[in-house]
Amino acid sequence: MRDFASLKLLDRTKRLFAAFGVDYPIMRRMLQVKLTMDSRRVPTVIAQTSNKKKEADTGGPLPDVNYFIRSLWLYALLGLILVPFVVMGDNYMFQAAIVFGMFMFLIATSMISDFSSVLLDLRDKSILHTKPVHPRTIHAARTVHILIYLSFLTAALAGPSLLAGAIRHGLAFLLLFLIEVVLANMLIVVLTALLYIVLLRLFDGEKLKDMINYVQILLSLVIAVGYQVVARSFEWMELQVNFLFQWWHVFVPPIWFAAPFELLLHGDRSAPTLLLTVLAVLIPVLAMLLYGKLIPVFERNLQKLADQGAMRASRKSRFADRAARLLCRTSEERTFFRFTLNMLKGEREFKLKTYPSVGFSIIFPFIFLYSAFSDMSWEDFSGSRSYITIYFSGMLIPTVAYMMKFSGTYKGAWIYGVAPVSHRQVIVTGVLKAALLRLFAPVFAALAVIFAALFGLRILPDLVAVLLAMLLYAYLCFNVFNRELPFSHAFEGATGGGGVAMFGLVLLIVAFALAHVAITFIPFGAWGYALLLLAANWFVWRRRSPVAASSSKNAAM
Repeated sequence: MRDFASLKLLDRTKRLFAAFGVDYPIMRRMLQVKLTMDSRRVPTVIAQTSNKKKEADTGGPLPDVNYFIRSLWLYALLGLILVPFVVMGDNYMFQAAIVFGMFMFLIATSMISDFSSVLLDLRDKSILHTKPVHPRTIHAARTVHILIYLSFLTAALAGPSLLAGAIRHGLAFLLLFLIEVVLANMLIVVLTALLYIVLLRLFDGEKLKDMINYVQILLSLVIAVGYQVVARSFEWMELQVNFLFQWWHVFVPPIWFAAPFELLLHGDRSAPTLLLTVLAVLIPVLAMLLYGKLIPVFERNLQKLADQGAMRASRKSRFADRAARLLCRTSEERTFFRFTLNMLKGEREFKLKTYPSVGFSIIFPFIFLYSAFSDMSWEDFSGSRSYITIYFSGMLIPTVAYMMKFSGTYKGAWIYGVAPVSHRQVIVTGVLKAALLRLFAPVFAALAVIFAALFGLRILPDLVAVLLAMLLYAYLCFNVFNRELPFSHAFEGATGGGGVAMFGLVLLIVAFALAHVAITFIPFGAWGYALLLLAANWFVWRRRSPVAASSSKNAAM
């Protein structure tokens, strides 16, 4: 096995571990095995990169590739968000509070999303607990394992800010910032562990896995939005804010970590600053002592993750039944409609790969709206055609269409070959309608309400036209990507994101939007455009899709 550089550095502290009763040689070997196995795990932020595709093509992990190390540049890029707030002035209470608030959020979400396998590692329980290894050594290995990854992650996220702060404010700022980052990390580790303890006591392991999945999705969204924040943060460089202490500030950790900068660099010895400084030092230290006491409780509760959880009897959804009767023409189509709703609800990996697109489809229209609004008054904005940006809510549709053929239970696709259906077209339309109802309809409905409030009821015909355009667009996307039946392929094949076809379909959204802009110059043009789209939808949704025809052979295999 590879001898990691982090372990060579750790060797210099082996006497310290021995002083606490830890068997250092055994702990080191445990860490070497853990790090070797972890090097093959692909972090959320690069889960769909070309290396992953190469791995799928070769049938195994790439040799000597540590995906986590290769992902650190993305975390460093995300850490650039903090730089403007470090260099924009010397209002340390405001700037440091913002920086530590964002830093703690990024560290916490990254820990939960990408390092839950480190915090919640069960791989050693069935092996080590039957061997003469002292629990103190096992706990030390777990703690050091966490600290190694946390150190790399912290260096990537805080490195740009530390460098910028040293240049802008000097060496004293750098040293203080470094100490505060260590204290903040201590607090985050303990709070994350406490969160897991509470969740595992209240819920089963399956529920916790679902929550981790949603945090992974949130992290993907933060990364996408973070690029926009970096670009726009430099507009705030001259922002001046006065800090007024309130009693509730004692419950806000980022403000704790901001106080020492005011105390040591500005000489502010007021009672609130002293109190917050004490909290910044005392609470993380006490939290680590508490963590040491709670490790046995944490270990006991981890066993729940090995349990699959009791299978709950599924209750028939009245909403799903009513939607099926309303949207589907035949009982066969309704069956696959309900089947798809259940699949979309239970597929964790599908959610991880698809739900970020749902978030992007909500965010992107407002990003473009912000750009438009910054250059005009409210009256001009509300009377403009900027509502056309709602078309970008359709950016999730190509991703959904592409991902619909993948599933974690793809081996069950043989059922299509024996299902008593009149024609496989009912499978295609049932699946597509369910996907649109569950993923696109809530997004469009929310955006339609917001846009109607911003631009007035005058845009209702336009909203109807956009909806019909997106239904036609969804049918086209599904036919481009899915020449085989839904849920019939393994997720390992979901690499590349559709390539050139995906890019072309995104351009098609722009074409729909430009056509809509053109018809707005014609009196009652939106209604005419809506009628034209209605006719097109009626034609394409009733014809037999080439998807179903080309899938027959595979489904029967």
